[in-house]
Amino acid sequence: MIKNILVIIALLALSGCSSWQLANNIKNNTGPARLQGSPEQNRLDAVPELDGKKITIAVYGFLDKTGQRKPADKIANLSSAVTQGGEVWVIKALQEVGGGSWFNVVERVGLDNLVKERQLIRNTRDVYEKELPNGPTPLKPMLFAGLLLEGGIVGYDSNVAVGGAGARYLGIGLQDEYRVDTVTVVMRLVSVSTGRVLMSVATEKTIASYRSGGDIFKFFDMGTKIVESEVGWSVNEPVNYAVRAAVEAGVVELVYEGERLDMWKFKDFGDPQ
Repeated sequence: MIKNILVIIALLALSGCSSWQLANNIKNNTGPARLQGSPEQNRLDAVPELDGKKITIAVYGFLDKTGQRKPADKIANLSSAVTQGGEVWVIKALQEVGGGSWFNVVERVGLDNLVKERQLIRNTRDVYEKELPNGPTPLKPMLFAGLLLEGGIVGYDSNVAVGGAGARYLGIGLQDEYRVDTVTVVMRLVSVSTGRVLMSVATEKTIASYRSGGDIFKFFDMGTKIVESEVGWSVNEPVNYAVRAAVEAGVVELVYEGERLDMWKFKDFGDPQ
């Protein structure tokens, strides 16, 4: 009888801990929309300012070269393992590096839409401003870039490290499991005037997943009654967040590598007083 009571108490405690953990996880992961913080914001802000005018740079795309699908144990998953829009993080990192003092990023991903819109403006002005003394108001010329940033997400390696630990005693068991994946990003800087690849960098970021759980399996009354319960929770680092971190680290490294190659110089603020 005492054993039965102890098992029931353990079951209630396990269920109570699980309910509290579940409620806490839901509380932390729900709510109104919010701005996503940059994983490498400190490194982006720490880059010294450029000595000179901003560099005009273009990004046409930053594609997923891995071809990987999301891992699934029992079904064929058609969803990609990594984002198909990596260029948005590249553009954002270029705009924010060094407090926004380095690059003027020109629109090239949506170039067709941009050209169509400019043509629409031009046609409208030709119709409604043709009577003006100087004719229709001309559009300002589009900026052209001196540098291209190319590259992509070239690697997604699953289960780079897998492990865990567990124990069971008198039908009560606890276990922890973890898994580590890795995403690899390569980017290169290309001179538009010569087509020469000026530099290339590769960065990688680990993606950690963790799961913890417990269970109870117990017979009562000479094996005629069974009590069984399982609880658990897991935490998975977002793949999109890891891709963004790798991209931002790559942009920071490009800036420092360019300074080492004398492609540009950091602004000298003089000796502190």
